[in-house]
Amino acid sequence: MTSGPVGGAGGACDARTVAAIGEQPLVSGFALAGAEVFEVCDVEGARAAWAALSPTVSVVVLTPAAARALQAERTGPDAPLTVVMP
Repeated sequence: MTSGPVGGAGGACDARTVAAIGEQPLVSGFALAGAEVFEVCDVEGARAAWAALSPTVSVVVLTPAAARALQAERTGPDAPLTVVMP
């Protein structure tokens, strides 16, 4: 058995990223792990952050308030995977 990069015969993998959207005290620490962090305080801010997500984002961590604000957006067929904080 040989090992190699995932995604093809020696080809480069697509780089995917993680983002976090929500209130500053709850999401700021995700920046330490390399996540793209959007600190928002209202529905409009959450929607603007969602619209600004890079196409390379594959997972979005949401605070409960951000998840409520983005209910329709995060369930779309092309939406990245979302995780809601408890």
